[in-house]
Amino acid sequence: MIDRFQAQMQAMQMLTRAQDNTADNLANINTPGYKGSKMFHRLITEQVDGRQVTKPVPMQQINLQQGVLEPTGNAFDFGIDGSGFFAVQEDGQTFLTRDGRFHIDSDGYLRNSQGANVIGSGGAVHIPEYFQAIGRDDGGAKLEVAKDGTIRLNDEVYDKLRIVDVNDPSNLERKGGNYFSAPPNSLVEVSGNSNVMQGFYEKGNVEPLSEMVDMMKNSQMFEAQQRAMRTTDETLAQATTTLGRF
Repeated sequence: MIDRFQAQMQAMQMLTRAQDNTADNLANINTPGYKGSKMFHRLITEQVDGRQVTKPVPMQQINLQQGVLEPTGNAFDFGIDGSGFFAVQEDGQTFLTRDGRFHIDSDGYLRNSQGANVIGSGGAVHIPEYFQAIGRDDGGAKLEVAKDGTIRLNDEVYDKLRIVDVNDPSNLERKGGNYFSAPPNSLVEVSGNSNVMQGFYEKGNVEPLSEMVDMMKNSQMFEAQQRAMRTTDETLAQATTTLGRF
């Protein structure tokens, strides 16, 4: 009876995590480069007090399906057609993202919409010549980024965007919004099957209808577990009362 009670508690906890995950997906429908995810549970067996105990462990599976590439005509918007991530650096940490909405700051550093440095082949992409000595205008500067990520300013090569992928998607860890991290030894350089698209940005890949269906299913299953738990609790109370008479 106690085992059944614990199993029902675990089921409710798992459904709560799944519902939180679904709510997070829905909250990021309009977040550029966002990748939706699903919760699942892997059973692991471990030794507890000399006996084997099997328990579910929550896992998150990230959907890496390509989002729609939306044309903007902005020379500082970039999308990746294919696999891979832009590498950015913030507070000394390197993150991976599919959000390629960049800009050049007043010091000539290429940054993303959150202010992080965009990483190139030699570190932070730095193009101080973009701004001319007079004023803070673009001065007629022409920035072009080739499909392989090579950055040119007025036809002169300056750097190359670092586009990386992971050798195993399970190594990706979400760090909030459209940021991910992965162990350095799991990062690989992207081959020629991915192209950087200048003048585009990638939309998120969340499907609202599918997420709403999941939310309703999770809610129904949670309510069913609550009812089952109440029944178990009542049965346990009756058994305790009966035993107390002897």
